[in-house]
Amino acid sequence: MSTIHTYNYTRQFKLENGKKLKGIEIAYHTYGKLNANKDNVIWACHALTANSDVLDWWKGLFGSNALFNPEEHFIVCANVLGSNYGSTNPLSINPVTGLPYYLAFPELTIRDFVQAHQLLAAHLAIDTIKVLIGGSLGGQQALEWSIMEQNRIKNLILVASNALHSPWGIAFNESQRLAISTDRTFYAQKPDGGLKGLKVARSIALLSYRTYDAYAATQLESVNDKTSGFRAASYQNYQGEKLCNRFNAYSYWYLSKAMDSHNVGRGRKSVVDALASVKSNTLVIGIENDVLFPITEQKFMSDHIKDAEFAAVASAFGHDGFLIETGVLTNIISNFLKNSTSKKIIKLHKIA
Repeated sequence: MSTIHTYNYTRQFKLENGKKLKGIEIAYHTYGKLNANKDNVIWACHALTANSDVLDWWKGLFGSNALFNPEEHFIVCANVLGSNYGSTNPLSINPVTGLPYYLAFPELTIRDFVQAHQLLAAHLAIDTIKVLIGGSLGGQQALEWSIMEQNRIKNLILVASNALHSPWGIAFNESQRLAISTDRTFYAQKPDGGLKGLKVARSIALLSYRTYDAYAATQLESVNDKTSGFRAASYQNYQGEKLCNRFNAYSYWYLSKAMDSHNVGRGRKSVVDALASVKSNTLVIGIENDVLFPITEQKFMSDHIKDAEFAAVASAFGHDGFLIETGVLTNIISNFLKNSTSKKIIKLHKIA
């Protein structure tokens, strides 16, 4: 059984926008043990509404007998700031007022997430990360970290992610926030505020996570005489309610804004220059029919990160394929890591 831990950082945490939080809490999971050489760390970065229990939501890739297993590796996954799975978020108590932040919570960026990861890594005495991996929003975090600390990450794996969030992706997120803002309870300063809007937001998001073919395969009617009560309609309602039972509208609002902020070129010479600065052995994986993060975005990253490898995965599930196609991902990633080790041995042999 996995256990969630909390790291309390008691000093002021300065955000990229200059605002400060008076201390933060970072919820995280670890699995396995750090070896004597401290070189067996696998760090996973989670996506938008996931938590730090990576063995639960990335089964098949993480877990006993999986590629990334606690018998062999020291696995770490931290819950991002703003999320309601244990880290400081809009429902946390504002020490200034003694009440939850709600919409007084400061806006966050991907770089703020990474800064929190760095603090946790220092707390855990982790100097070197053998593999840093993330999909979607998690990939955005992993990429930023590899740029901010170019010598800490040995192997970088980016799945269904990008170097900057696209106008298309931002438009999807804004549409979801518009849905949330039409729910008057969102402004009522209550933990369950905005849930009706969040249900609609999730329904919109699903259309970007899946594909026409996925809905045709799973929600197609078996009879021809229906005029209402369609399976696809029930599915949208069910998924919306499912998220409302485990998440809150305020965290969703702020995390979607953080995703919009993602641009590795901000404050740097350019996006291309930032990608060129990555020193990690890098594997970029794209899902061929991903609507939200089109495969051209992953190809762009692999083209501009030096010596990066690129792999495409065919999946009927679209963007969600990065969570579902774990068998294919295992084969691609294991081959990449074997080749990475071989290259290291050859390099050391040449130096000797």
